Amino acid sequence: MDNGVTVVDHPLVQHKLTIMRDKNTPTAQFRQLLREISQFLAYEATRDLALGTCDIETPLVSMQAPILDGKKPALISILRAGNGLLDGVLDLVPAARVGFVGLYRDEETLQPVQYYCKLPQNMDQRFTIVVDPMLATGNSSVAAIDLVKDQGAKEILFLCLLAAPEGIERMRTAHPDVPIVTAAIDEKLNELGYIMPGLGDAGDRMFGTA
Repeated sequence: MDNGVTVVDHPLVQHKLTIMRDKNTPTAQFRQLLREISQFLAYEATRDLALGTCDIETPLVSMQAPILDGKKPALISILRAGNGLLDGVLDLVPAARVGFVGLYRDEETLQPVQYYCKLPQNMDQRFTIVVDPMLATGNSSVAAIDLVKDQGAKEILFLCLLAAPEGIERMRTAHPDVPIVTAAIDEKLNELGYIMPGLGDAGDRMFGTA
């Protein structure tokens, strides 16, 4: 981890990400690859989940075995593109509670506009992972985490597919207590606020709306 940012550079992640970047990759394959990569990212993001013990009977002997402890984690998807990561994380943590934050980016100001927010109860007792494929300007991510903190969440992690240096800086300034897990840190943002070289608009490519 460097400055609160963990880059998951596993060879399979980088290989799959390259296919996703290719503009000729079809929608169905793009969506499947995003789900697969999200599982690698979630593996890293959940590395420090609290463990307790329980008594079980194996076929041979009684034992005390490790088991997840405390309230179920909360997964918060920034709509709509966050749902592509959400599905893969849920594959690993199916008992997690799920919330949604609806934000869209004003294309003139690049500022987020909120239109929906529904979060699980007892956020102050849950390890919370906020998911969105692209950390570009960082404005939407910061706004979403503001909302999550307003509901009492204290232990928060942000999980994304790609990050731009500008978005990382914005996040580290606004929420220095929130670690970031990503598959890659790209070069920069262009004048429209898109990550370069990036992969285009993740939501459009996931849902075939480009």
